[in-house]
Amino acid sequence: MTKFDEARERLKSEQKVWLVTGCAGFIGSNLLEFLLQHHQKVIGLDNFSTGHRHNLLEVEAIVGARKFQNFVFIEGDISDYKTCLDACKGVDIVLHQAALGSVPRSIENPIRSNNSNITGILNLLTAVKDAGIKRFVYASSSSVYGDSTELPKVEERTGKLLSPYAVTKMTAELYGGVFARTYGMETIGLRYFNVYGRRQDPNGAYAAVIPKWVSALLKQEEVTINGDGETSRDFTYIDNVVQMNILAGLSQNKAIFGEVFNVAVGGRNTLNELYALINETLALSIKDYEYQAVKYRDFRMGDIRHSNADISKAQNMLDYSPTHTIDEGMVEVVGWYVKSLLSQGNR
Repeated sequence: MTKFDEARERLKSEQKVWLVTGCAGFIGSNLLEFLLQHHQKVIGLDNFSTGHRHNLLEVEAIVGARKFQNFVFIEGDISDYKTCLDACKGVDIVLHQAALGSVPRSIENPIRSNNSNITGILNLLTAVKDAGIKRFVYASSSSVYGDSTELPKVEERTGKLLSPYAVTKMTAELYGGVFARTYGMETIGLRYFNVYGRRQDPNGAYAAVIPKWVSALLKQEEVTINGDGETSRDFTYIDNVVQMNILAGLSQNKAIFGEVFNVAVGGRNTLNELYALINETLALSIKDYEYQAVKYRDFRMGDIRHSNADISKAQNMLDYSPTHTIDEGMVEVVGWYVKSLLSQGNR
């Protein structure tokens, strides 16, 4: 039995109250679904800046009305301290996912990213401290590795930051460490590497590459790649991210407090390889599917060239064990998008 199996067994007999910020978003709604399925109580906070009400409705449909009664939703913004303090009442564990993501968005509007990602986490950390909550798990990003050319990426060595978004996430890590050392809080940072999976929004100017491409291919629209397609990433399926949040939320290993951990699979695929895999997977799901050529354009400002995580720290200290490779995750997510998007009449 793995540590994650043990954690799931523990949740069956030990009900806690979890605060999930960004609960209507991609990652937050998956955490909400998992916790409610495992008989936990959840307070959710979201301002719908990037999340969607339909994600909450989908979670309700999946877990059922009885389990969904354990969910209390607060519509509000983490940039408001009082909202954060109200959300923390009666909470045992915080999973902080709320943020304005996207490197390009931060380059276009650094002030807005700062308000959400820096002011927001400082408000929440302070509210958590003032409410007497100890455990605080928060989302960071592989963007903090900046221009470091070292592969795989090791937590203790980062490079020069390349975007305002990266600055906000590094600042979040600095605050997490300081609150652990100064106030004795049990903070744990999770550096996400290119997360993908069900309920990831394919629409909008800042949509992530996998849902954006799958959606375009289903609509028979043009797909473009920034650069030559040899940029590489450690694509990480959502179930692996859920696992790390739960392990971090329940771990009794005091050595993890104030630390940050890579959340990834430990693999690396180029954008060209990814595009080929998406087409291959779609061909298995859709009869008479035709491969579509891709177009290339200029490299995008602020992008890291190569990203590949060393996950040994998470394995050694949290007993993290990824359950989905990119091939396994792609089968699941393409199936989800085919069902979801085609039901909307996109093909």
